Amino acid sequence: MTGMTHAMLKGSNVPLDAMAVRAVLRWTPGAGVPDVDASALLLDASGRVRSDEDFVFYNQPRHPSGLVRRLPKRSVPGGLTDTIEADLAALDPSVDQVVIAASCDEAAFEQVRDLRISLYDAASADGEPLAVFDVRAETGEESAIICGELYRRGEGWKFRAVGQGYPNGLVGLATAFGISVDETEAAEDADLTAGSDAPDRDATAAAPEPGTDTTAAPGPSPDAQATIQHQQPTYGYPQPASAPQPSYGYPQPAGAPQPSYGYPQPASAQPAYGYPQPAAAAAPAADPNFVLPPQGPQFLRS
Repeated sequence: MTGMTHAMLKGSNVPLDAMAVRAVLRWTPGAGVPDVDASALLLDASGRVRSDEDFVFYNQPRHPSGLVRRLPKRSVPGGLTDTIEADLAALDPSVDQVVIAASCDEAAFEQVRDLRISLYDAASADGEPLAVFDVRAETGEESAIICGELYRRGEGWKFRAVGQGYPNGLVGLATAFGISVDETEAAEDADLTAGSDAPDRDATAAAPEPGTDTTAAPGPSPDAQATIQHQQPTYGYPQPASAPQPSYGYPQPAGAPQPSYGYPQPASAQPAYGYPQPAAAAAPAADPNFVLPPQGPQFLRS
């Protein structure tokens, strides 16, 4: 196959003589054109990954075996490239396919111009491509596209031009092949929606504005705030004996210093205002001239 390039149509396939290949994605940059990222998935005979480690992309650019890897992006005459390299001959026999995909989660592929996948013999640095396939979005709304797949056929390997798209980006592509994706974390950290060179959003958010006074005392922590709230009395319900404030309208414990207005008070307590009070008994002074009236037989009729 050396010296012969196959221009492929969607769905066509070609046998490979090279056992180590480079799959190069190329597109034309420009105003409004999103960045494109290459990725690869190592699949078993069932068409699914064996584990999450079988996903090679910008946040995991090298498979643990070292046999499939993502190379740095390059600027070439007329475009940009992103490359996946695979040593097919050395792959574990349980790997039946290597899917080569492209994603641009910040936009749809209808805005990507001149997307092409070219397959090279990795042993030939400057050789002609073994096969090329111009990738076109089917609907224009895809944000991830399977460009092609390398698959076993007998003792060798073949390459198929695919061009199948997904509207939900790299996350949709990954989950379709059995990758476990934490979508909440992906939304917070943009792990699957931005390249590895994206700025740290947490660091950006934490940076103070110029001239901002950073010496202000911090507010109470959530635990401290909860403690403050728990120290306030709940009016209308009996309080523990140590509570400093009375619960008005309910009987108080014997040691409570404040009265509960509107209820009878113990003898030693202060009067309950608004109710008749007992009259104070005045002790009369003794009259020194007081004598009992005469009594006895002299007052009886004869």
